[in-house]
Amino acid sequence: MAFVLPILVPSEVNAQQAPYIKKALESVTVERDIAYVKDGHERQKLDLYVPKSEGDSKLPLVVWVHGGGWAQGSKDRIGSCLWVLKEEFALASVGYRLTDAATFPAQLEDCQAAIKWLKENSGSRGVDPNRIVVWGGSAGGHLVSLLGTTGDPNDPADDISGVIDWYGPSELLTMQVQRTLPVKLDADAPNSFESKLIGGALQENKEKAKKASPVTYVSSDDSPFLIMHGDKDPLVSVTQSKTLHAKLNEAGVPTKLHILRGAGHGGQQFQSESSRKMVREFLNNRLRSE
Repeated sequence: MAFVLPILVPSEVNAQQAPYIKKALESVTVERDIAYVKDGHERQKLDLYVPKSEGDSKLPLVVWVHGGGWAQGSKDRIGSCLWVLKEEFALASVGYRLTDAATFPAQLEDCQAAIKWLKENSGSRGVDPNRIVVWGGSAGGHLVSLLGTTGDPNDPADDISGVIDWYGPSELLTMQVQRTLPVKLDADAPNSFESKLIGGALQENKEKAKKASPVTYVSSDDSPFLIMHGDKDPLVSVTQSKTLHAKLNEAGVPTKLHILRGAGHGGQQFQSESSRKMVREFLNNRLRSE
């Protein structure tokens, strides 16, 4: 059931974030824990936030996909993007099966199922299902990049208007050689986040790793991309984003890469006004240009 909730605070939000969350959700219609797969896994749920708007016009939709190494995190972690509600965009936050429940491509399939549900059901909730941008950070950036590169351009269910990829892996087999972290966080190790994603050590399962890498699928009909990455990221090298950007550019896909000088794996620079301005411009161009 939909309800107007002026002070909804997701369960994983800390005390410092709570006042900001409360303010952002004033006059927002919120639906929590919507099952986008019937009788599915407990993680196959999404939350939908729709600002109250004047008139009968339907709002464009931003879909957030959380990070956490495909093994952690939840759809409650929306602090990075809540500000778009004040810009009169609807917002959906998608949960997906983590690697303790299923290996790739389950995570991508869940995101695809969520997009399909939103396209089929959000129109009655004040959302324009034909205007959707997907956005994610880290593992979420990886998954939205796959959404933007693997979809069938002739299938309306796969059609999205754009992708915002924040510091997401794009080529799993090169993760370790580009990484600047200690050996104990070796991406090629059998127990690494990346290896757990595909169900085995990366270098021993190269075909699986390629199938889980967005660069594998780049083609001329992909969705436009905005890619943002810190040049001091020790976990996912900025080279990952440079590689994806180059592949997209070579294929003729509209793409912009913005490197945040001095930024690591996320952090406050991604919430600066200049960063928000870049995201805002991309959203407006992709969702409000017509």
